[in-house]
Amino acid sequence: MKIAVIGTGYVGLVTGTCLAETGNEVVCVDNNAEKVAKMKNGEVPIYEPHLDVLFERNIKANRLRFTTSLDEGLEHGDIIFLALPTPEDEDGSADLSYVLNVSEEIGKKIKDYRVIVDKSTVPVGTAEKVQAVIAKNASCEFDVVSNPEFLREGFAVDDFLKPERIVVGSSSDRATTLMKKLYAPFVRSGNPVIIMDEKSAELTKYAANSFLAAKITFMNEIANYCEKVGADVDMVRVGMGTDSRIGKRFLFPGIGYGGSCFPKDVKALQKAGKDADHDFAILDAVIKVNKKQKTILIPKVAAHFEGNLKGKKIAIWGLAFKPETDDIREAPSIDIMKSLLDKGADLSVFDPEAMPNIKKQFGDSLTYCNAMYDALEGADALVICTEWSIFRAPDFTRMKQLLKQPTIFDGRNLYNVDDLDAEGFAYVSIGRKEVK
Repeated sequence: MKIAVIGTGYVGLVTGTCLAETGNEVVCVDNNAEKVAKMKNGEVPIYEPHLDVLFERNIKANRLRFTTSLDEGLEHGDIIFLALPTPEDEDGSADLSYVLNVSEEIGKKIKDYRVIVDKSTVPVGTAEKVQAVIAKNASCEFDVVSNPEFLREGFAVDDFLKPERIVVGSSSDRATTLMKKLYAPFVRSGNPVIIMDEKSAELTKYAANSFLAAKITFMNEIANYCEKVGADVDMVRVGMGTDSRIGKRFLFPGIGYGGSCFPKDVKALQKAGKDADHDFAILDAVIKVNKKQKTILIPKVAAHFEGNLKGKKIAIWGLAFKPETDDIREAPSIDIMKSLLDKGADLSVFDPEAMPNIKKQFGDSLTYCNAMYDALEGADALVICTEWSIFRAPDFTRMKQLLKQPTIFDGRNLYNVDDLDAEGFAYVSIGRKEVK
């Protein structure tokens, strides 16, 4: 099939590349000429495991092409995916200007039947808006479909190629048939393609992300309570996770959620509720608790140093909002580092992928290290913000030699409390006993 993908951000690039991998001819459109030139030369603009292999293979096979010309993309694609930004507006709502501006151009340019697919995360009613904007100028038939993505950064290629489910919001039999044909290679094992109306499909994405954010936030609240009463959150988590009604995923406490989806989607659904005169009290609480959770380690760090962090060197392991990505959007590390800098600390940082993005924001206020152990040299303490695999089994003897004080503030509960006690570390984590 002939596919056009408008927008080559995280979702658009993964979508286009994975659709090409099953034999479709894909043209990806982006208005950033420099970015397009780099992609034509085989340079992947984002870090995502396994994407580079598929990217290179499909470019060589001429199944994946890039252009700055919207006309070229619309002429090529029978199915046109809109994978455009929907950034958070000042009031928490999703900004649809990119989606609607491109939709207006689509209406002016399409000459034959096309299926326009909203792949971006968009509020309920967006498909209707896109339909209306295109219809103002269109001289041919078209359909608008809602097809939300459920891609986890760090696992996006596997999620696309082997999806748990595919949600298609469509009121057109013609468009539905095409979408089922397009996705058939991805669901050969029997995972469902769920057909529903457009509004329900749009809400499904927001509902799923908001529920997971609430689950994370609830577990963080339980972890904080564990510290006050002397319970162990690891034991509580295992006890809860074996209940099939709850499940074991998203029960790991830490320093809050971040990224491109959960913060934005929760706020967008909260704002949509207010617009519909509906009070999402649970989302109000989720947002409030998560904001507080991001800096929950700071008072503990300050207390350890008797309230004086001026001139203290603090090492930071992990800057991305989660492992296997270079994405720092809403990352807890940002709040933690800003607070530590405000208190006069000097920071030496390491992340396998996210340091270039952090440097754009923090500039020379941080010391950027090429290796994880380099960040520890002469540091008074280590703060762990992201659970990269390389941090899970470190050389504790070497760490003690490099640190001025063997002190770890673990925002992701990577280590066993008793093991760190035996190693001679002061160790503070989330929802578990402290080792002093």
